[in-house]
Amino acid sequence: MHINEQYHDLPLLETQTYQFIGREGEILTKEEQVLNEHLIDVYLNDQLTMKLICLPQHLTELVLGRLLTEHIIQSIDDVEQIYICEYGKRAKVYLKQSQTTDAKKNTSFVETTPTCCTGNHILNNYFSSDYPPVPVTPIEWKPEWIFHMADTFADGMPLHGVTFATHSCLLARRDEILFSCEDIGRHNALDKVIGYALRHQIDLTECMVYSSGRIPTDMAMKAIYAGIPVLSSKASPTTEAIELAKAYRLTLVCAARRDRMKVFSQV
Repeated sequence: MHINEQYHDLPLLETQTYQFIGREGEILTKEEQVLNEHLIDVYLNDQLTMKLICLPQHLTELVLGRLLTEHIIQSIDDVEQIYICEYGKRAKVYLKQSQTTDAKKNTSFVETTPTCCTGNHILNNYFSSDYPPVPVTPIEWKPEWIFHMADTFADGMPLHGVTFATHSCLLARRDEILFSCEDIGRHNALDKVIGYALRHQIDLTECMVYSSGRIPTDMAMKAIYAGIPVLSSKASPTTEAIELAKAYRLTLVCAARRDRMKVFSQV
């Protein structure tokens, strides 16, 4: 796969002035750093397919991860080339010929309801493929490895420490943290972690992920499609996500903090 990234150092924060009003009637004018939302249009083989609202960093990873979790690709081998323009506003992805041929079986137009926290749209399913989810392969894991990720998150993520407005995701193999990222939405953060692994040829079937966000079925399904065997989170799951995790042999650990965790599903 050929990667051509033109963008660099896009602004993540902007100083905004606000009026502080205290309960006792105190009124002050203050300033603070606020996140910038970024919109990137994703073209697949020159057809506009996705609009992603995100933070303008790790854009290649975001696109790759989203392609996998939307079942458009199965691996990095399905991608011929990816290009991000200098302003980070447009991504062009070219799929390999065999992948394009398979994808053209489905050409109907759809517009999905935006997923919570992201406001992102899949504009059409022209490139969608009928890749059925398969159970993940469980791995041996130790609570201390997840506590290590929880400690890393609790010690502070850069943008969250300034704005308190991001979700975070960490990728680890055993007790080694390989990558961490932040984004406006928890879905984006998880996609960036998955995309990082694809880009750097890291075997996700050997890895664990830690998310700052709650785990409904769509978050659990992203991990399942990526083959991630252990999904952990600072937050809580839904009943449906727990049942999904059990059905697909996904180890699901939630309310994972420095001193405790809750294991809802494990093989």
